[in-house]
Amino acid sequence: MMEPSAHVDTFARDNLPPQDQWPVFLLDNPDVAYPPRLNCATELLERTIEAGHPDRPAIWSDVDGKPRATTYGELLSMVNRSAHVLVDEMGLRPGNRVLLRGPNTLQMAVATLAALKAGLVIVPTMPLLRAKELKQIIEKAQVSAALCDARLTTELERCTNPQDESYCARLKQTRRFHDDSADSLETLAVNKPEHFTACDTAADDVCLIAFTSGTTGAPKGCMHFHRDMIAMCDLFPRHVLKPSASDIFCGTPPLAFTFGLGGLLCFPLRVGASTVLVEKLTPQTLLDVVERFHATVMFTAPTFYRQMAPLVAQHDVSSLKKTVSAGEALPDSTRSLWREATGIDMIDGIGGTELIHIFVSSQGAEIRPHAIGRAVPGYVVQAVDDDMQPVPPGTIGKLAVRGPTGCRYLADERQLRFVRDGWNLPGDSVYLDADGYVFYQARADDMIVSAGYNISGPEVESVLMQHEAVAECGVIGVPDETRGQIVRAFVVVNPGYTADDKLVAQLQDFVKNNVAPYKYPRVITFVGALPRTETGKLKRFELRMMT
Repeated sequence: MMEPSAHVDTFARDNLPPQDQWPVFLLDNPDVAYPPRLNCATELLERTIEAGHPDRPAIWSDVDGKPRATTYGELLSMVNRSAHVLVDEMGLRPGNRVLLRGPNTLQMAVATLAALKAGLVIVPTMPLLRAKELKQIIEKAQVSAALCDARLTTELERCTNPQDESYCARLKQTRRFHDDSADSLETLAVNKPEHFTACDTAADDVCLIAFTSGTTGAPKGCMHFHRDMIAMCDLFPRHVLKPSASDIFCGTPPLAFTFGLGGLLCFPLRVGASTVLVEKLTPQTLLDVVERFHATVMFTAPTFYRQMAPLVAQHDVSSLKKTVSAGEALPDSTRSLWREATGIDMIDGIGGTELIHIFVSSQGAEIRPHAIGRAVPGYVVQAVDDDMQPVPPGTIGKLAVRGPTGCRYLADERQLRFVRDGWNLPGDSVYLDADGYVFYQARADDMIVSAGYNISGPEVESVLMQHEAVAECGVIGVPDETRGQIVRAFVVVNPGYTADDKLVAQLQDFVKNNVAPYKYPRVITFVGALPRTETGKLKRFELRMMT
């Protein structure tokens, strides 16, 4: 039975899937024993201040090349003043959906927390989305208001222009931030009261609709409750990452992506730590951030770690203690390169927008070669066959997950595909060993079946990445009349190597000598760059279009 909602606008709760289509939620766990009334922004902000630390740095920004700290007390004041603007000036009411659009900045964090505190449902969007994509999200989530970084308004303005094909009549108002104009969020907030009474939301009121990244077809909106936002802070971080108030977080994932929302905002705030929010990072500038801000915890994708490894010697990264990789498969070669460069054992993880954050991971002495890790405490994982029956250890099956968080799509028939028999099915092919360690094979629809053999594309990628000539690679299966499918590799070559037939033969032999010979790429195509999403995931569907 759900707690009475604080939402005046009941769209979100009304459009949850029927409860018989929900996964089983494992809530009988002291880690996630929350009261029935809960506002996640209050939990993340006020608790550190109540503990007597209002002057502790919360968010670090890069201002004219110099670090600038915003304390917890200052952040709370900014959030409260901004929440007044949302309610008093914009007339927004609990349950209204508000589109958020901005890079990783202090202003984006303030807008996010203010909307949550006011009981609104945030709909974060990736900065690179175009008007056509924004329109799909606005219409799907029935968004009536938007908060947008002043530098990213061009595409959103198309959605408010009646003459544009991306026009959304439903989007009634937008407000800029990171802007000093008279009607911007910051300018209006200056004269608002420092105190704001948080909306008395239910723990199971929807507060976030996160649209999945890197997918094809109509976007899927994943609906998460206030309790889910706090649960993601009290599971993977508490049991695997184990941060403290003295930690300084940094990284690349956008706050619009749940990997970034957790790792670069919610996780640090939950423990009274601080985070560095810097936009448009490169491998070089991310290492600069570590050196200048003395960062201790990093979140980014495998590609960044591989590109940073040869640059580490040029920087003082002695402050860095823990590095987290997620978003796509972490090749063993990248893990080794990073360890050799920094002495740090990577924390790998499987997560997903549907479950909000990482649910399989290990760190330190718990790391096992080639494995991602085990179920984060609070979650249960297994590998299942097509009939949802568990398969024996060592047998490849589909990953099935249960825990305190899970998939609830916004009015979407695909709920029935993601959730079966109470289990979340993220779409990964894995096998488990006898100790419960998860060994990733591929996305379920990316397994290559060639002449009756099951071949994992990421495994072939991992081998190719160990060759000195390979900077990046992507592997897919392509149709073949004789074998059904064959392995095709797209390879970005390191400087100093010639992309020719001789290198093709060398790479093919290298794979044959390191894994079962039937797994070698029968076709190798050299490319200048691989197509990736804004979150760093390889766009395999674009590789397929290149065949």
